[in-house]
Amino acid sequence: MADNRIIDITLDESTIVKWSADIEHERRVAIYDLLEDNSFKPCRVDSNAVGPYKLHLSITEGRLEFEVKDESDAQLDQFRLAITPFRRIIRQYFAVCESYYAAIRSASPSQIEAIDMGRRGLHNEGSETLQELLAEKAEVDFDTARRLFTLVCVLHLKG
Repeated sequence: MADNRIIDITLDESTIVKWSADIEHERRVAIYDLLEDNSFKPCRVDSNAVGPYKLHLSITEGRLEFEVKDESDAQLDQFRLAITPFRRIIRQYFAVCESYYAAIRSASPSQIEAIDMGRRGLHNEGSETLQELLAEKAEVDFDTARRLFTLVCVLHLKG
């Protein structure tokens, strides 16, 4: 039986100048959480190929690219998703995140909680959109989609 999980994930950092400390923290946490617990099963992979999988994410020609490899780095699949469905959500998510990071430093706990609820709502919306767009390419659970959406947001900073 296949081990349907990601054991390694990398991001294309080639055009990123520098992430802020907050963004770098979000990236590290998302990768750590993803590797600790995820469910990922490529749909178009040969039935003889089994996981676990290595995943490389990049933005290529304005599209989100997934490169799926096995443990020995043999490429199993590669596919792209349109980034357009994410643009509004990512833009709003970053705006709310900026407010959240500012609020942490000076706002009351109730103000921080209200901003965080909005941030989580946008994050959930982005995660659901990612799950829908991945439907015919890879099966992922909601928590995996949430962590991948965080990484999509980080990658989008270079675009």
